[in-house]
Amino acid sequence: MAKATGCTPRALRHYEEHGLIASARAANGYREYDDAAVTRVRNIRHLLDAGLTLDDVRVFLPCLDGDVASAPPSPAGLRVGRERLAVLDARIAAQVAVRDRLATALQAASLDPALSPSPPPLAR
Repeated sequence: MAKATGCTPRALRHYEEHGLIASARAANGYREYDDAAVTRVRNIRHLLDAGLTLDDVRVFLPCLDGDVASAPPSPAGLRVGRERLAVLDARIAAQVAVRDRLATALQAASLDPALSPSPPPLAR
């Protein structure tokens, strides 16, 4: 399954722990997945790559076995996408604010000779 989907075995176990995929156990203890799980995992990866979280992906459980990428969005899917976008926008704004404070502090420090590093000694 890992090879067929490009996921790590750890990622597959993680999806299983979150109830997004299921497996049976072989006699040797290995996990066995049905053929539909490949499509499901690819759809999970598609949604995660789009910026959603595993909790967000739960909303899409009814359609994870189809073609999520080309299916028309549901109202619930659009709501989840808009909510995730708002979270990402807030995080970006917070990071930009931190960056701006650091840039201002560095600019102020470079104007204060006491805070500027000494120039390196001249080589003779």
